[in-house]
Amino acid sequence: MSILDKAKQLGDKVNESVNTFSSDEVIANTVIKAVEKQEKVNAILEQRGCNYRVADIELGMGIPPTVTFGVRRI
Repeated sequence: MSILDKAKQLGDKVNESVNTFSSDEVIANTVIKAVEKQEKVNAILEQRGCNYRVADIELGMGIPPTVTFGVRRI
């Protein structure tokens, strides 16, 4: 297999990953999971008397996809 064939194969995999992650169903499931995680972490923080909460969620549609949580003082 030549280097160009390997590059094309890698490009096809990246393209497939981007298309899969950009589907509405996958994005909706990611949002649901991120919000569930936010609620669980905030409950733990509240139980421990902490003055901070997970306040923001940011989804990045890159390779790999990312979920970033923003923490705020209450």
